[in-house]
Amino acid sequence: MKILGIETSCDETGIAIYDTEQQKLLSHALFSQIKLHECYGGVVPEIASRSQLEKIGIVTEQTLAQASINLSDINTVAVTSGPGLVGSLLVGMCFAKGIAWAGNKKLIGINHHEAHLFSVFLDNQGNKRSDINFPFIALSASGGHTTLYVVSDFGQYELIGQTLDDAAGEAFDKVAKVLGLAYPGGAYIERYAKENNFCDSCHYPRTKKIGEDINFSFSGIKTAVLYDLVRKDAYDLATGPITKNITEELRREVSSSLLVCVGDIFCTNVVRALSKYPQAKGLAFVGGVACNQYLRDRLTTICNKTKKHFWVSAPAFCTDNGAMIAFVGGYKAEKEQFSSLDLDVQRI
Repeated sequence: MKILGIETSCDETGIAIYDTEQQKLLSHALFSQIKLHECYGGVVPEIASRSQLEKIGIVTEQTLAQASINLSDINTVAVTSGPGLVGSLLVGMCFAKGIAWAGNKKLIGINHHEAHLFSVFLDNQGNKRSDINFPFIALSASGGHTTLYVVSDFGQYELIGQTLDDAAGEAFDKVAKVLGLAYPGGAYIERYAKENNFCDSCHYPRTKKIGEDINFSFSGIKTAVLYDLVRKDAYDLATGPITKNITEELRREVSSSLLVCVGDIFCTNVVRALSKYPQAKGLAFVGGVACNQYLRDRLTTICNKTKKHFWVSAPAFCTDNGAMIAFVGGYKAEKEQFSSLDLDVQRI
């Protein structure tokens, strides 16, 4: 079967085609809206959905052309059903339903979190990987979520830890905005941290653990950074950043300390998870934050020490994309786990 994957959960418009017989992507394309939201320091939902309305047809045509096939060759349409921004989800959902209804094709709603979990099964060329063994622990981190799962098979996974407030990617974005760095902030935080040799000079507080808790919390770190900048006369609680006092040295110190702090929290929870679930063969690191090389290196060290495998999504499939939707749609289609045309979006 050839699966058309559609991803519009936030600001990206991702389309891909996966062939279940060849077990590989035939093509994938992505329209990124970073430039549209950069000046706001974050995603504006109305702008996101309007842009997706304009681009989704164009990106789909581009993807079909790259695969040298027609829409008539598609057997099943897989689309993100949630969670995400309601307006954006509706754009993808309505588009997918239209294709399915008009072409008498099967429809499958895909959970966005599940898609990220199994994005690790696609290598850099879009081929299905065969070196990943079940069960494994998965750390999924982005601007919208930070979660830990035990994954026992395709489509079978259990949530074992999650953020109680903000996501790790959101912490990076918010701190970057205060420091006057561009959106999205993760890459800039890592760049400045590297220039400071990943030194933890600010010593921001780590989340305290009670018992066997393996949840996350990042709101306190953002607050700690904010009040640290207040003490350093770089931020005013009434008016915001004091630009003249935000030096390159300060950006390096804060970015480095923040990244090391997040790395410590990730490692602490991963060690706890691997200890709690010794049957896990390894750790998979997925989601937009998985692009961060420093965090990859920290988690690789943990896995080496515990003699576990470490797998990470290919860079192109870390952030939101249609490829992961098409892949998950592939194994659901093989199990005949189809959805009806009455499928609705799930915001949470």
